[in-house]
Amino acid sequence: AFYLETAPKRAVIAGAGYIAVEFAGIFHGYGARVDLCIRKDRFLRGFDDDIATFLQDQMIKQGVNVRPRTQIRKVEQVAGRKGWFHVTFDNGETVEADVVMSAIGRKPKLEGIGLERAGVETCDKGFIKVDRYQRTNVPSIFALGDCTDTLQLTPAALAEGHCFADTQFGGNERFSDLEDVATAVFSHPNIGTVGLSETDAEGKYGHIKVFKSEFRPLKHTMTESTERSIMKVIVDAKSDRVVGMHMVGAHAGEMMQGFAAAIKCRITKKQLDSVIGIHPTSAEEFVTMRTMAYEKGGSDTV
Repeated sequence: AFYLETAPKRAVIAGAGYIAVEFAGIFHGYGARVDLCIRKDRFLRGFDDDIATFLQDQMIKQGVNVRPRTQIRKVEQVAGRKGWFHVTFDNGETVEADVVMSAIGRKPKLEGIGLERAGVETCDKGFIKVDRYQRTNVPSIFALGDCTDTLQLTPAALAEGHCFADTQFGGNERFSDLEDVATAVFSHPNIGTVGLSETDAEGKYGHIKVFKSEFRPLKHTMTESTERSIMKVIVDAKSDRVVGMHMVGAHAGEMMQGFAAAIKCRITKKQLDSVIGIHPTSAEEFVTMRTMAYEKGGSDTV
């Protein structure tokens, strides 16, 4: 997709992950009509439900045609129109597009390097199993990065490599801490997230408190843009520790990097509330959410 000579006029994308969502926004931003085909009712499964649903609604309002529970069944060249394709969906509907993109996931390219002969174990999806020091089940063989069954993010792979080098060659035994790693989806608008989703937090801690704010950013009030943002803070009710922070909005990734450091240091909601916000910014909303939206898992759940 990065090597297209011209911007597409009509793009059909299959996939529900961040790559599919990001390219849907990129192509739409260039003026293309975009059909995003997802197998379930919403995309970005694994992200917080409110965050993924909010982004999906925002993209639909922008004009991206999200097709839930839809798969591509057939792609054929359009006769007499070079570079155009008939795309047939599983419901029988067809469209013509000049870009058809598959973003349905990846598997590691490990064939032919002798893993089976060496006895290296892989998981069901073909990724190499490693421990926290990147060691496989064969003591002399190590693996790191996207070929393993750990967190598949570039900064995570860099951290794993640095820790491996320090441990094996630098006399400094350590491993990468992949808990509470912040990440972003460069969709339009962006997602920024760190820590646990609401579902995962409830599963781990039982009783949680949820603080949530949805608003129209100040800069958009001076334009015709109807884009909105959402922010969400999830707190372990017993310890008052903030265990998840999530956002959809402009520069979400930039904001979340700073809050990730706070969560890594086990910030509490009381401490977060004590921070004086920078005005006027969207980020100040995270430190001014005083009123709980609801709680889950407690005896007095509302």
